[in-house]
This record gives sequence, structure tokens and C-alpha cells, in this order.
Amino acid sequence: MTLTRAWSTHPEGSVLVEFGGTRVLCTASVTEGVPRWRKGSGLGWVTAEYAMLPRATNTRSDRESVKGRVGGRTHEISRLIGRSLRASIDLKALGENSVVLDCDVLQADGGTRTAAITGAYVALHDAVGWLAARKALAGKPEKVMHRSVAAVSVGIIAGEARLDLCYEEDVAAEVDMNVVCTGAGDFVEVQGTGEAGVFARDQLDALLDLAVAGCAELAEAQRKALAS
Repeated sequence: MTLTRAWSTHPEGSVLVEFGGTRVLCTASVTEGVPRWRKGSGLGWVTAEYAMLPRATNTRSDRESVKGRVGGRTHEISRLIGRSLRASIDLKALGENSVVLDCDVLQADGGTRTAAITGAYVALHDAVGWLAARKALAGKPEKVMHRSVAAVSVGIIAGEARLDLCYEEDVAAEVDMNVVCTGAGDFVEVQGTGEAGVFARDQLDALLDLAVAGCAELAEAQRKALAS
């Protein structure tokens, strides 16, 4: 897994995140002010949009903009990324600024949403640094990003718990789960499904333990990327 910061020139934060064959470009765009429903609250706002390039997978998919509507899967993942990243930031300390995280899948080999969350955290961190350099934050810069957030997929294949499923593993999984964790190992969100039946409590515990261990490695990779 690699995180390449400042991959794009124009955004206030940008990261190319690579999980094996999955590559996602995460950009963070800052605007002064917040949505109308949030004005005067003293709170900032962080939201996300997720999309896949037409040929990010084995076969070409039509652009959703050409179809004239955004699909349910895209909506679901966009909202997941937004929720996950809001767990990492003190919106009061951010002040009435907005950050939009655009996560565009360049190449997909499973785990695109978890890669997007992991990369978007670093992009958001850089965007907050950009605001801090311009003294545009309401709180102390070190208080704004008060916890790290990363995500990973886990699943059970042929009775074995596995971490960070590629596409071939994902489609064959008996149980498929996406887990979002803080750097301290607390859960932000858990999405799990028995794809080919049910799963036992001990299997669930094994998957969560594996995901927490994986997210701890990702948190360390984020820390090293931000320190470079």
C-alpha cells in the first residue's frame, strides 16, 4: 500500500492511494463558508463524492453524468466516505469552512471504498494544513484533526479470514466486510454481510480483530506519509 501526496497540482490536498491493483485519486478542495443550512453555526463541513472512471474495471461502464443520474452504490459510498472523515475532524475548530473530498477510482481491484477513505484522510489533513498556513481556522491547527481514520476490507474465503480482499477474493467471499477504524483502534463503521450464508460470532470476532490490525498498519503508513 502506498500513499503519494501532492499528486495533483491544483487541490489544497491530494493523494494517490494504491492498495495492490486498486488506485484511487483523492483530492480535497477548500471553500470559504458552509452550506446554507449550516451558516451561523460556527461549524465547518466535510463531505465527499466518489466515482469510478469508465474503464477502471475489466469492462467499460458508462459515466453516470451521461446517464443523467448517480447510482445507488455511488451515493452509498460517497456518504460512507463523508461520515468516516467527519469522525476525524473537529468541525468547530475547522470554523465555517467547507472541504469536499473527491475520490476517483482510476483502477479497481477490490476495496475501492476502503482505499478511498484511507487516502482521503491524508488529503484532508493536507487541506487543513493549507487553511492553517493562512490562519483561516477557528481553533488551534493541532486540534482540528483530532484522530486518524483508515479503512480496510476483510472476508472469509473457504473458511479462512483474509485481509484486504482483491476482486477475485471479494466475489468468492462467503462473508464480506468493510471496517473503518480510528488510529486508536475504535470503530467508526462496520459493514458486514453473509454473502453465501450466515456467519458465527467467533468468525465475526476474528474478522474484526484482523481489520483492527490492518487499520493499525494503515494508520502508521498515514503517519509516515504525513511526516515526509
